[in-house]
Amino acid sequence: MAQGDTPAKIDRRTLLIGGGAGVGLIVAWAVWPRSYAPNLTPAKGETVFGAWLKIGIDGHVTVAVPQAEHGQGVYTTLPQIVADELGADWRTVSVQPAPLNPLYANAIAANELFGGAFGALPAPLRATHAQRSALVLTGGSSSVRAFEGELRAAGAAARIMLSKAAAKRWGVDWQSTGTAAGFVVHGTKKLRFAELVAEAAHQKIPSPIPLRGGDTNRLYGQSLPRLDVPAKVDGSANFAGDIRLPDMVYAAIRQGPIGDSKLIRVDRAAADKIRGVLSVVTNDRWVAAIANNWWAANKALDALSPRFETRGAIISSATIDAALNAALDGPGARMAALGDLGPVFKGANVVTAQYRAGLAVHAAIETMTATAHYHDGRLELWLPTQAPGLARGAAAAVLGIPESNVVVHPMLIGGSFGANLEHQVAEQAALLAERLKRPVQLVWSRSEDMLHDRYRPPAAARMSARLGPNGQILGWLAKIAAPSTGHEIAGRLLSGDTTARALLATSMGGDAYAVAGARPFYRLPAYAIDHHPAEIGVPTGHWRSGAHSYTAFFTECFLDELAHVAGTEPLSYRIGMLGGDARLARCLSTAAALGGWEGGVPGSGQGIACHAFRGSYIAVLAEAHIGDDQRPVVDRLVAAVDCGRQVNPDVVLQAIEGGLIFGMAAALGGATEFTENLADARGFGDLALPRLADTPDITIEMIRSEADPGGVSELAVPPVAPAIANALQAATGFRMRTLPLRPGEA
Repeated sequence: MAQGDTPAKIDRRTLLIGGGAGVGLIVAWAVWPRSYAPNLTPAKGETVFGAWLKIGIDGHVTVAVPQAEHGQGVYTTLPQIVADELGADWRTVSVQPAPLNPLYANAIAANELFGGAFGALPAPLRATHAQRSALVLTGGSSSVRAFEGELRAAGAAARIMLSKAAAKRWGVDWQSTGTAAGFVVHGTKKLRFAELVAEAAHQKIPSPIPLRGGDTNRLYGQSLPRLDVPAKVDGSANFAGDIRLPDMVYAAIRQGPIGDSKLIRVDRAAADKIRGVLSVVTNDRWVAAIANNWWAANKALDALSPRFETRGAIISSATIDAALNAALDGPGARMAALGDLGPVFKGANVVTAQYRAGLAVHAAIETMTATAHYHDGRLELWLPTQAPGLARGAAAAVLGIPESNVVVHPMLIGGSFGANLEHQVAEQAALLAERLKRPVQLVWSRSEDMLHDRYRPPAAARMSARLGPNGQILGWLAKIAAPSTGHEIAGRLLSGDTTARALLATSMGGDAYAVAGARPFYRLPAYAIDHHPAEIGVPTGHWRSGAHSYTAFFTECFLDELAHVAGTEPLSYRIGMLGGDARLARCLSTAAALGGWEGGVPGSGQGIACHAFRGSYIAVLAEAHIGDDQRPVVDRLVAAVDCGRQVNPDVVLQAIEGGLIFGMAAALGGATEFTENLADARGFGDLALPRLADTPDITIEMIRSEADPGGVSELAVPPVAPAIANALQAATGFRMRTLPLRPGEA
């Protein structure tokens, strides 16, 4: 990656000086002019048009995408934005992973994932830190939100350059030309992009760049075929586990229990008896078996019978619950507030309820995988990663080599849901490749993947509210105990960033990430949100929708309980408190109309919930009952969604459908207990995940909107669990307040 000239005496790693002039230096560094040159590499016959696209002499258009494709459709939606502005023929459009470059930094995802860690930064530095640190990230439903503007400008710039080249040939004003289906057109004249590439590359671009207008010949808003699907269907799509290199070996790994665990013994002789086993590599934290096939390597781990010594606290579900309880009873940090709750609650009858959410696993189809090749002091890594720059830095650090000596090849990801933000598998593969002096492919087993997940944190909430004579909420207090996962993620993933380390070292109080989504979007006269940090001893990380997955459960279930106390029908109770939020009110009324809402009366088995975040709005109506085996059964889900403009409606629909199923899985299962520093869940069969036969009838209504695009990939997850819980309360008369939902547990 290239960076503009910077005076040698100015180094961001020395700018964080405590107070006084140091703050001025930070701000000065933030506004210091920088420029970054594109490093997109053309193949033979291609011409590069800036940082985002290339056009070949055969007319093909290749779009560089800096976001990881893990099923959410960015390999289609982002190229579609470029192709629309360019006027390309969709049949000629392809995609490739973008190289690492600050130009592709994702400031929105950085703020969603690490924003709490940078809260103390001066505003100018906070606004530019992602780019200056080259934080290329996929997360926070941010891809379209982060890059739509740049992609439109890139497509428009290339279109203008092609139009100028054609106009010069025809002797006309370039502004009188247009583009469509891979041609520049002027009246009855037209020229293929392929014929103009060489001349177009030398044309100048006006400033500002005019974008396309009108509704004709537009690709934006069409349900175009996904670019990644054909290869996934015919099996030609390559994942990290598909990489094959000359002289490559296969590795399986077993790591110690969480906490302070150290490897103390392995039975190497027993492993040597397994056919295909080549060697065993150990360190204090793990043992890896190397073989000429992965099955033999994994079988050798059992033969090795590794023994670990765990010092320090013994962690179990009971200790985790105790930590959450202690945190709730201890001091908290006020994260958001409106009005003064003191006089509202003083001497009043207050409605209270307590809720819990357990540790949730990512459980992606693809377990942690990386292929590594270390040679001539350089490392190549093929891995599924949502943070390629951070993975590169971590691998370089464990080998003690410069980051410039590490090349990361981002692969398609088989799921993820946030798990591939982590990069411990990259570190392990790098160490093995350096030790073995040959390429190595490391694949975690399913049980290893669950035992050493960065889990969605558990949480406990103590909700309180005072109602007025007409049932109106006069005051609302949410006290939420949860690990400081935002600080933990930032500390773990940004450990090589001196700026972040210095800020984390001085950060105090609550974690905004841990209570994200808890601020009521209802118009309440007084409310407060407190975070009570809990030390549970289990590593936690980002999980699809983050804390919204449990804060929406707390909020929307408690609101339902308040509606019952007030003697009011839950739908009208919600809409009455939304004030001027017409978009969310429309989602609620649309879902109710589509679902045949009966008012949530006893015996109806209907529940409703809504949520708003990342610029999008959703309401979900659920129908559910308790089955003969005393397990919850979801019969129907109806969702109404307003996510602004849609680049590709089919991709949006897929994301909502997937989010509804994901949210249902988390409501009914998808969690693990803990026993003696080990997760109880070791495979899919331990998670009570819904099967195909358990899939309910699903109805989704996409509400048309010309608002800016909002986040979609995570949107449908948060409201599903409270909608199901509210439906089960209507079906049984019993309120379940713990995720996953289990009859008999309040």
